[in-house]
Parts: sequence; structure tokens; C-alpha cells
Amino acid sequence: MAVPSTLPAVDPPVGLALAGGAAGGAIYEIGAMRALDEAIDGIDLHQLGVYVGVSAGAFLGSCLANGLSTEQMCRAITKPEPGEHPFVPELFFQPAVQEMRGRLLRVPRQLGRALLDYVSGRERRLVDALTNLGQTLPVGLFANEPVRDYVRRIFAIKGRTDDFRRLQRRLVVVATELETGRAVRFGLPGFDHVPISNAVQASTALPGLYPPVKIDGRYHVDGVLLKTMHASVALDAGARLVFCINPIVPVDARPAIEAGLMREGQMVDHGLVSVMSQTLRTLIHSRMTLGLRAYKTRFPEADVVLIEPRRDDYEYFYSNIFTFSSRRAVAQRAYQATRAHLLARREELAPVLARHGLRLNVAALEEPRDLWKQVSLPDDDLTAVPPTRRERWRKTIKTAAVQTAHAVERAPAARSAAAALDGSRRAVLDDLDRVLARLEDAVDGLEARQAARDDAAADDDASWASANDNGAGRASGDRGDAAPPTDADAASDDEGWASRALRATVATFGASGLML
Repeated sequence: MAVPSTLPAVDPPVGLALAGGAAGGAIYEIGAMRALDEAIDGIDLHQLGVYVGVSAGAFLGSCLANGLSTEQMCRAITKPEPGEHPFVPELFFQPAVQEMRGRLLRVPRQLGRALLDYVSGRERRLVDALTNLGQTLPVGLFANEPVRDYVRRIFAIKGRTDDFRRLQRRLVVVATELETGRAVRFGLPGFDHVPISNAVQASTALPGLYPPVKIDGRYHVDGVLLKTMHASVALDAGARLVFCINPIVPVDARPAIEAGLMREGQMVDHGLVSVMSQTLRTLIHSRMTLGLRAYKTRFPEADVVLIEPRRDDYEYFYSNIFTFSSRRAVAQRAYQATRAHLLARREELAPVLARHGLRLNVAALEEPRDLWKQVSLPDDDLTAVPPTRRERWRKTIKTAAVQTAHAVERAPAARSAAAALDGSRRAVLDDLDRVLARLEDAVDGLEARQAARDDAAADDDASWASANDNGAGRASGDRGDAAPPTDADAASDDEGWASRALRATVATFGASGLML
């Protein structure tokens, strides 16, 4: 869809198209963008004419359009920045509790309908009737409201905006309308009234992982369903040079297997997620390759520069972005790989960039560089691991406890109330101790009676054995060497079990008393 003529041409006529790839892809794109930012003289990536983002790329593109630099984004994924909201990948993987609860409430009705269809003869087989229970499965495992809220908080500070119409740069966030399968380009006329945070939420709603997002009465899902990057949107907007960054590349593990770094079948051993990831990467990348070829015919005067990971980079494929060290490693790997990629293509890229008034800084690419030193992060900042969620909670609770103690010390009335409360607590504990003592006495009594029965049973066994040795018990001797169990024995066993259970209960109450 071409941009309406009412929109002015983008200035400068340089654009950036960012694909998806979830949180791991976003971190890779950040490292790659930083390398590209350093290598291209004549422009900054946060001052381009147009940004097009899909899925995770929608979030990054909206940050650039709001003026956040690649240096700021690199720093944000490694340590909390003063005055900024920290990047926490776990935030984007919170269970969709409301969705799951709503689906569970449908189970009785759907199960009743299935049984009715089977009993009435509408379905001949019960298994066919039970297929209706598929409607009770959640449409997404994780909630995407935290995604929207996080983006909204970022753009509510430091002069940023959550409104497409107030941006100084063109931003287009692409999603897919679920019930028509058509692309929706948020940010263009007719769709620019939608908050950027809602558009990013819709563009990242990958089916199966996140539920569809309702905007203006219609449901939307991830824009990657139609195209990988939608770079044509930037070209339609008037961009004559578009940088495309795509982290969704299928891994070629064969070199690693032959080098002994991986074993055969390791991808299968990693389970369904690994196999599905490789499958989707292959499908998406194949489609993207065909789309880039079509651009040469549709936009003969434009240039498209594609940057993506090497296919033999198996470490990126298996990286775990939930760990602090892995996030640093992925960003560093993307940074160095992009620098090597640009340097290897310098003969090809130099004339392309020159046509648009830009220059490839070969000297900077040949100079050994470290990502974190380039973004002014000292080594001690990199080795300092951010506190875990549990540590943050402990610190919060400890701070609250200290503040409460200080308040109690300062307020006589509060001290009196606290003393009364402490007295009530002691009274409760005293009552609990008395109950526990009575239970202990009951247990001791049961065990004493059980011991007496055991002694009596032993005497009976001795008498029976003596009679058996004298031949008086031959008739019963054929039944074995031990005396047959009696009702008294069974009762004794029952009381022994009850005694053990009661003692366990007492121990449990005792532990509870200690916790109080």
C-alpha cells in the first residue's frame, strides 16, 4: 500500500526496517544497530527519515523514532540507567492468568455440549464430540499487557511521546488483522490515532505465545505473519536507501557438528521449542529472500542493505537472554559480526552509500573495538550482576521493616499499640503451646497402650510356639511358621498408624508455631 500523497516525503530519504525475533532478536538487533551506527558516516540511526518495525523490531523502531540512541539502548540491556525503566526480559513472559482463567470457565459448558452431541447422535464417536473442548485452550500463554505498559512508561518521560502524530520522524508499526489476514500499518493516516504502545503490543502478539490485541473493535496479531520486515513500507514512503536488520535466520549446525562443538541430534534433544524455532526461522527467512528480490523490480532506483546473523552462529541460536551474561554476549556477538560483515562487503557497499551522500568508515571497522567500551560502560559495570527479583523483594521488605521500626520508635501511641499486639501474639502462642502439649499427651497415651498390646501379643506368640513344639498345634502348624493375624492385631496396626499420623500433625503444628 503506497503512502497517501498527503504525507510529506521522508527527510532524509533513508529508512530502517527491523524484523522480529522476540527478546533475543531484539538484543541482537541492538548490537547490530550500534555497529551500523558507528560504521556509517553522515547519519545517526536515531535521526533517519522513516522507521518500520515488526514484532520486536516495532519496539526498537519506536525507541529510535523517539530519539533514543543506539548507545542508550545498549546500556539499557546491561544495567539500569538513571531515570530510565530497566529492561527485564522476564517482564515479557508473564503467564496470561486472566486468559487461562476465562478459558477454564468454559470447560463445563463445552463438556456438556460435547456429551449432548454424543448422546443425541449428532456425533457417532465420543472422541469427535470432545474436539469442541479445543475452544477451552488459551489463545496465548503469556500476557502482553506488560509489553504495552512498559512501552508506555518509557515514552512518558524525557520529552518522548506515545503518539504517532507528535513524532518528528516517521514511524510505522505493522501488525496483522486476525479476521481478514491483512496488514495494518499503525502510524499511517487512519491508524495514527492508536497509541504507539498499543501498536507495539499488537505487532508483538505472536499467536500461541500472546493473545490477540483488540484495537478499534478488531483483533490484531504479529505482523510477521505476512512479511518478515515490511521494508516496502519505507520504500513506499519515499526512502531511497533502507537498512534492513533481520535476526531470524535458520541455524546451520553442520560446521559445529563436524568440528566437535555440537553432537548430532542436539537440536532434537532440546525439545519442541528448538525444533519449532528452526522450522519457523527457515520458513520466514525463505519468504524474506523472495521479497527482497522483488524490491529490485518494484523500486529500481532504491537500495536495500540487509544485515543478518551468519547461519553457522549456533551459539546465538542457543543463547538464553534471561541471563545477564548471555544478553551481553548476544549483543557483543551481533556487534562484532555486523562489523565483520560490513568490512567484508566494503567494495560493494562503498558506491551504494556514496549515491546517498554517506560513507563507510573502513578505518573504524578495521580498528579492534569492544562494544561496551564504545558505549562508555566500564568493566566494573559489566561485572556487576543486577539483583535478582528475590533480592529486590528482600531489599524492599527490609527497607519497609526498617521504616516501620523507626516510625514505632518515634510514636508513643504506636509503641503502645505494638506492645498490645505483641501481648496478643504471645497469648495466641501460649494457647497453641497448651494445645500441642495435650496432643503430645494423647500421643504418648496411644503409644503406651500400643506397647502394652505388643507385649501381650509377644507373650501369646511365645505360648503358641511352645504348644506347636510339643505337637499340640500340628493342625495349625501347616499354615506356616508364624501365628495367623487376628482382629486385635489389625486394630493394633490401625492405632499405630493413627499414632504416627497424630505425631506428624503435632510436629507440623510445632513448626507452624515456630514460624509465628
